[in-house]
Amino acid sequence: MEGMHRNDDKPSLFELIPLARHHRKHPTRSEAMLWSALRGRRLGAHFRRQHPIDCFIVDFASIAHRLVVEIDGSIHRDAEHARRDAARQRALEALGWRVLRLDAELVETEFAAALGRVRGALRRAR
Repeated sequence: MEGMHRNDDKPSLFELIPLARHHRKHPTRSEAMLWSALRGRRLGAHFRRQHPIDCFIVDFASIAHRLVVEIDGSIHRDAEHARRDAARQRALEALGWRVLRLDAELVETEFAAALGRVRGALRRAR
C-alpha cells in the first residue's frame, strides 16, 4: 500500500486492536488473577483489560478514574525494559493518565496487598 506508511513508527489503533484481543485471550497468570478481582466493578470502578491508549496497550484501565494498572513481570527488571517502561509511563502521564505499576510477584504471592494498592490508587483518583 504505497503512501500508507506512517512516518512516526507508532502503531495505529487498527494494528493495536488485534494485538490487544490476543493478549486478552492469553493473559499471564498475574493478569488473570488481578482481572478476577477487577472485572464487573468488583472494586467499585469499571476496568478494561488490554486496552489501547494512544500507541500503547495497557494491562488494565479505568477510564472514569484515568488510572492505568500495569503488571510488571521479571523481564521488566532489565535496564532496557525499565527505560522503555519509564518512557511509556511519561507518555501516558502526559495524556492525563495516572499509572500504577504492580510487580507480578506481588500479585501472585500477596494478592491482598496488590488489591490494596489498586484501591488506594482509586481513592486518590476521586
